[in-house]
Amino acid sequence: MQTVGEILAQRQGDNWLIGAPSDRFWQLFQARSQQYSSFAGAKSTPPLVLIASPNSVDFLADFFAALNQNCDVLLANPAWGKLEWKQVLQRFQPETAPPLSVAAALAGKQRHEAKREPEILIPTGGSSGRLKFVVHTWQTLMVAVQGFLDHFELTQTHAYCVLPLYHVSGLMQVLRAFASGGTLALQMFRELEGGDRQLRHPPNGFISLVPTQLQRLLERGGHTDWLAQFKTVLLGGAPAWPDLIHSARQVKIPLALTYGMTETAAQVATLHPQDFLAGQTHSGRVLPHVQIRIEQRSAQGIGAIAIQTDSLGLAILHIDTAQRQPLAQPNGWFYPDDIGRLDEQSGLHVVGRHSHKIITGGDNVFPEEVEAAIQSTGLVKDVAVVGKRDRHWGEAVVAIYVAKRGVTTAQIQRALKPLLAPYKQPKRWIVKANLPRNAQGKLNRKNL
Repeated sequence: MQTVGEILAQRQGDNWLIGAPSDRFWQLFQARSQQYSSFAGAKSTPPLVLIASPNSVDFLADFFAALNQNCDVLLANPAWGKLEWKQVLQRFQPETAPPLSVAAALAGKQRHEAKREPEILIPTGGSSGRLKFVVHTWQTLMVAVQGFLDHFELTQTHAYCVLPLYHVSGLMQVLRAFASGGTLALQMFRELEGGDRQLRHPPNGFISLVPTQLQRLLERGGHTDWLAQFKTVLLGGAPAWPDLIHSARQVKIPLALTYGMTETAAQVATLHPQDFLAGQTHSGRVLPHVQIRIEQRSAQGIGAIAIQTDSLGLAILHIDTAQRQPLAQPNGWFYPDDIGRLDEQSGLHVVGRHSHKIITGGDNVFPEEVEAAIQSTGLVKDVAVVGKRDRHWGEAVVAIYVAKRGVTTAQIQRALKPLLAPYKQPKRWIVKANLPRNAQGKLNRKNL
């Protein structure tokens, strides 16, 4: 496995960016390398570089320069508000003020090894506004890159990235292309959606989208033929609903449904596009660098998903307490709170999350299943399902939705009735103007 320095030496001066100036990247990389080298030399412990630049080229130059100088890296969302930045600044001692790229010494964390691989801290979903980071290394991320290449039988890959680089889904697109000698197109999704410009396709390129992004591109028109030109359109980050899957298949988009998370450096299972176009709708087969097993299985084969992989992060860092919580259990397996099953062809079917499960009248209901059924009616713009305490049922199934113009709750109920068992039918319906989703399309169920 090549080091970051070896890959940088091989790619030195390459015109690897599409839609952004590669020469500016290399100039900034050299300047940042000198800056971070001086920080490292002035401190008794390795510095931590906090990267929060909204400019993609600046972000990438900072990232590779910091790792090349053996610095730890913390990826930050430049759109964080005062509460988020307060948590960061209480834990770190910055040399300069955010949201610019800064070098910082980690406060309150002991450097227990004199020599170790630099850590890459990637933000992941938290609750109550508390920031959490998955602690990765170059090695864990490169294991995931190689697993991706092996799964698609590639030696080189090219990417069209419209997702945030501070998020694992954006970062891994960068690393797959850069480490394999490929090219990378960089564009903001809002520019792509607006249709004011579409960058040239990378050869045999991959693009990663979340379901809400794919839905918006299909609804606006003018993007269908463009999407169909990609080798693969990776779709993940949140469950895709049946109507969206059907629409994508109808227009021959080479969709690859994926299952993964920040903790595992993105994908651990991915459906091949040819299988999607042939009618399959699960998350595909497990990638070569991963083992998955289903524990505590029901009679239907559904149970807790357990993952074992060398792409697993070292720990979760809770920034408010500086607590580092190992991801792998003592038995070596990671349990992501997801429920699913493996079919006879080893395809992974993700049913929902254990923590989201609603127990109503003694029956288990997974919100994701009900949400997908409601979406499939084509009568709502967005929907979320939650459980509400109920004296009679224990919990009642509640649907919160964004209505399409002229659609009534009664219409949705009539369309849904033949699709779900009676105990899964929502007992209460609430109309909202919008639902709380992040940039990747994930619902914030606690806020909901």
